[in-house]
Amino acid sequence: MADVIRMPRMSDTMEEGNIVGWLKKVGDAVEPGDVLAEVETDKATMELESYQDGVLLYIGVKEGPVPVDGILAVIGEKGEDYKPALAAAENEAPKATAPAEEPVASAPTSQPIATASAPAVISAPAVVSDKRIKASPLAKKMASEAGVDINAVTGSGDHGRIVKKDIENYIQNKPQDGAPTEAKANVPAFSLNGHGIASVDHPLSQMRKTIARRLGESKFSAPHFYLTVEIDMGKAIEARKQLNEVAPVRISFNDLVVKASAAALKQHPAINSSWLGDRIRQNGDINIGVAVAVEDGLLVPVINHADMKSLAQINVEVKDLAGKAKIKKLQPNEMQGNTFTISNLGMFGIEEFTAIINPPDACILAVGGIIQKPIIKDGAVVPGNMMKVTLSCDHRVVDGATGAKFLQTLKSILEEPIRLLV
Repeated sequence: MADVIRMPRMSDTMEEGNIVGWLKKVGDAVEPGDVLAEVETDKATMELESYQDGVLLYIGVKEGPVPVDGILAVIGEKGEDYKPALAAAENEAPKATAPAEEPVASAPTSQPIATASAPAVISAPAVVSDKRIKASPLAKKMASEAGVDINAVTGSGDHGRIVKKDIENYIQNKPQDGAPTEAKANVPAFSLNGHGIASVDHPLSQMRKTIARRLGESKFSAPHFYLTVEIDMGKAIEARKQLNEVAPVRISFNDLVVKASAAALKQHPAINSSWLGDRIRQNGDINIGVAVAVEDGLLVPVINHADMKSLAQINVEVKDLAGKAKIKKLQPNEMQGNTFTISNLGMFGIEEFTAIINPPDACILAVGGIIQKPIIKDGAVVPGNMMKVTLSCDHRVVDGATGAKFLQTLKSILEEPIRLLV
């Protein structure tokens, strides 16, 4: 019996996967471990892998987006009529979004690799070339056809694996005198505006699509309001200096903000809440998401039970998760369960900004840089080190006075960091 392979859900936010390319064609026999296709999700580029012997009878989408549970392919035996199984599957799931590839009349004899009720399994092992370069088969093929030395390409996939996008970027940015003529077809077409400046369109990655959808939903469904407070970080600077003289790791200002926020959330549990549509959940755990900028957008790894961890523990965990985020090695469970989020742009010289709430959180804290400026203290003008933070609140959950009290507590902790030891 012919079996239908569907697009699996690989993360909690995944709504569709983008077929980058098929490594097998209709009529090809497949064996356990063979990679059928490359699929770009909102988190990483993964590989659709076979785990049994079979024959690829039909491909639903050659290239492009496919919704979760959308039809990808049909696996069956030589000469088998797969159309009844396909028709039944189309009545149960959304149709594929791209033209189907015509089947071939004859295909090598073998056994099916999956069942109609169980989705095909996707995994993302690194595929290593003869020179021990981690690259997908599609990327190696593109590099070979374009005359690109794959050793010179930096991979952005899991474990530094080179994927299709890396080859395309390398070809596009390669110096003209070193670019082979056959690679020119792979370079995106440019148009010139009236001033002779080149313009180029870039397709949306799955991550960027997810960011646009989720933050759009948050901004236009949750009534945001914003509260800003300025904090004197003078004592925090001194405390950090003393801590780094004895700490096993180098404590950052962001670590202090995470720890202080966790302590303030413990005193103001209403801020540590979630909007669930028909109810408000006041979360028992304090799990702080820390926004991390990556090449394709933004990921938010989560520090679980941040109120119970030391500054050194927070520092190690944030560094580890941020490192994984930048090379797309974060696991789904490391980006789930957040009850509050912090976005820090102070390292970029940003003094003040507002952030969009990260659902299902009720609030997000936007942290600016520490700016040296004159302040009045005890009636005298003295130099100060001031930092502005802005709390974005979902008015369905948090009222102005509640948010203001939280910021007062956060301000008092950071201005007297010894309170973190109490």
